[in-house]
Amino acid sequence: MAINCPACGYRDCEVRSGGGISPKGRHYKLRITNIYDLSRDILVSETAAIKLPEIDFESIGGTLGGRFTTIEGLLVAVSKQLVSTNPFVVGDSSTPEETTGKLGSIINQIKEITSGNKLNVLFELKDPSGNSYIQNLYAPDPDPELEMIEYERSEEENELLGLKDMKTEGYETTDT
Repeated sequence: MAINCPACGYRDCEVRSGGGISPKGRHYKLRITNIYDLSRDILVSETAAIKLPEIDFESIGGTLGGRFTTIEGLLVAVSKQLVSTNPFVVGDSSTPEETTGKLGSIINQIKEITSGNKLNVLFELKDPSGNSYIQNLYAPDPDPELEMIEYERSEEENELLGLKDMKTEGYETTDT
């Protein structure tokens, strides 16, 4: 779904999954070692969460929305979202404590990553629906910096996806 308002300039391009939920969740681990890793395509489903352990940042599933972009584009969007939801952390209204505080530090470190000044950072994408994807730059060969792990979802994740109460067998009714 794409929105482009000519009056105010607002633009949004959200991706929604049209398929089902994969039998297993997916957990991607990408080591960002050079600027080319930032240009990898990434498909993020509405249930995915990201984590950057080196800068102590983690988003919860559902906060990013579904989108197709690059690693850099996703990190820029995360940074903008953090600033827009916490406007007094940066800008002329911020105090030195806020700017140098935890959130200000995370925003600055994300900017350092997207500019290519901070590399050798682990980027993790965890999607319980299994509908997210990170581009393999070496396809069809294995990517030395990218690991994809399929995992069994937890009961909590199954409940979040609405799978726990879903009856998939024996739901047919017979007329007698």
